[in-house]
Amino acid sequence: MSSDDLNDDINACAEIVHKGDPDRFRAVMAAPLALREKLLPLYALNVEVARAPWVTGEAMIAEMRLQWWHDVLGEVKNGKPVRRHEVVTPLAAILTPTQASTLQTLVEARRWDIYSDQFADSAALWAHLQATTGSLMAVAVEQAGQVATPEVLDFAAAVGLAGWLTAVPALKSAGRVPLPDESIEAITALAKAGLQKLSALQAMRTNRATRTVLLAGWQSKPILQRAAHAPERVLNGTLPMPAARSRARLLRMALLKSL
Repeated sequence: MSSDDLNDDINACAEIVHKGDPDRFRAVMAAPLALREKLLPLYALNVEVARAPWVTGEAMIAEMRLQWWHDVLGEVKNGKPVRRHEVVTPLAAILTPTQASTLQTLVEARRWDIYSDQFADSAALWAHLQATTGSLMAVAVEQAGQVATPEVLDFAAAVGLAGWLTAVPALKSAGRVPLPDESIEAITALAKAGLQKLSALQAMRTNRATRTVLLAGWQSKPILQRAAHAPERVLNGTLPMPAARSRARLLRMALLKSL
C-alpha cells in the first residue's frame, strides 16, 4: 500500500471517529502523530462495530453486519490477506493476532445491542463493559507500548461505565434494558464501584504514550462522581458534564499528562 493510500485511509478513519465518537476524537488528537495513526483505525473500528446493530431494525441483518467485522478480524488473526477497506487495511497493518482476537471479543459483546435482554446482575454488566471498552482500551494501550494490566482493564471498565450511565435514557428509549437494577441504591453502588476502579490506576506507572491513550476517559471521574452523589441524574438524562467544563478538563489533563 502506498503512503498516499495510507494517508487517505487514516483521514477516512479520522472522519469516522470525529463524527461517531467526538469525545474520543478530541482525546486522540492529543497523541503524537505516530500513535494517532494507530489509534484512529482502532477507534474507527469501534465506531463501526458499535453502530452496526442500530442501522437496521432487522436482527438478522444486524447479526450479519457484526459477523462481517468478526470475520475480518479473524483474517487478521490467522495471518490471511484482508479485503481492501478504509478501516480494515490500516488496522491489519498494526494488529497482532492476539489483539485481533481481543477485538473479536468486542464484536461479540456488541450483539447485546441487537436485542432487549436484561443483564442478570451488576457482574454481568461489568463483564459487558470489560468486553467492549476494556477490549478496546487494552489494544490501544498495547499500541502505545505498555501491557494491559488488570489496573488498566479496571480503568477501562470504569470509563465504559461512565459512558453507559450517560446513555441510559437513550438506551431505554430504544427499547433496551441497560441496568440490572434501576434503584437509587443500585445506581449509587455501581458509580462508587466505578470510582474505585478508576483509582486503581493512579498508583501504576505508565509511559507518556499510555497516558495519552487513557485520556479517552477524561470525563469519567466527574461523571461517576455525579452519578454517585445524584443517581437520579442517570435516569433523567442530566448526567453529562457541561460542554465548557468538559473541554476545560480535557485541556488541563492533556497539558499535565494526568489521569
